[in-house]
Amino acid sequence: MPQTKPKLFVFGLGYSALALARIVLREGWTVAGTHRTDAARKTLADAGIEPIYFDGDEPMPSGSLIGTTHLLASIPPGPHDPALRHHAAEIASLPALAWTGYLSTTSVYGVRDGSEVDETTPCRPESERGLRRLAAEEAWLALPRPAEIFRLSGIYGPGRSVFDSIREGRADRIVKPGQVFNRIHVDDIAVVLRAAMARPSPGRIYNLADDLPAPSGDPIAFACGLLGIEPPPEIPFGRAMLSPIAREFWADNKRVSNRRIKEELGVRLAYPTYREGLRAIFAAGRA
Repeated sequence: MPQTKPKLFVFGLGYSALALARIVLREGWTVAGTHRTDAARKTLADAGIEPIYFDGDEPMPSGSLIGTTHLLASIPPGPHDPALRHHAAEIASLPALAWTGYLSTTSVYGVRDGSEVDETTPCRPESERGLRRLAAEEAWLALPRPAEIFRLSGIYGPGRSVFDSIREGRADRIVKPGQVFNRIHVDDIAVVLRAAMARPSPGRIYNLADDLPAPSGDPIAFACGLLGIEPPPEIPFGRAMLSPIAREFWADNKRVSNRRIKEELGVRLAYPTYREGLRAIFAAGRA
């Protein structure tokens, strides 16, 4: 009997998942993913991906998941995870499903004292977003074949980096003593996911983070140095004009351990710090 061609299906095929999709497309896989806008539909179709409309309010067209061997969920949760709300039973009964992944965030830890967190650290989120993420994780872990959970740090890459915020005049160099953030380049996210797909471990949790927790303003200053311009002035945190969502983001303060992706998945980050990542983005832009 001929081997079935692998098929990746992504709920919410956006920036991060598209990097993974490009890898498996080059390997000869079939890829399908959901979108909500005409622009997103065109992006997927142009990349050779089957676009499927799904806004979370109604189920997808019947048969959308047929042939899926690998499934990734990348939709931010509302009160309920939209994919599981409509398609949990169908996902659980997929006959050829070999791997399931869910993209979460490190906000589920709720740590605010700057200490290190790893995948065994208890999750005590205080923000509404963190609580919803944790509930979604638990729902995906409760499937008959549990999903693998990927907790992402701040995502950046081409078209979504401090270079864009500098160009648009949005690069505020806010200073909050003792505050650090981890980041992860979109290409490293894709490499971690591909490695996990190659050695499924249902129910396993992985942190996706770089090697260098650093203050928010450091990448801005570094990028300005590459551009040959003066960085914007520092703004004390107490005087920063922040939205409620941004204040939630700034409430967390932790150093994220990435040992597990290295030791268990054998991943070597292409961009272990923001410096390598920003240099690559800068070089690509100049080319």
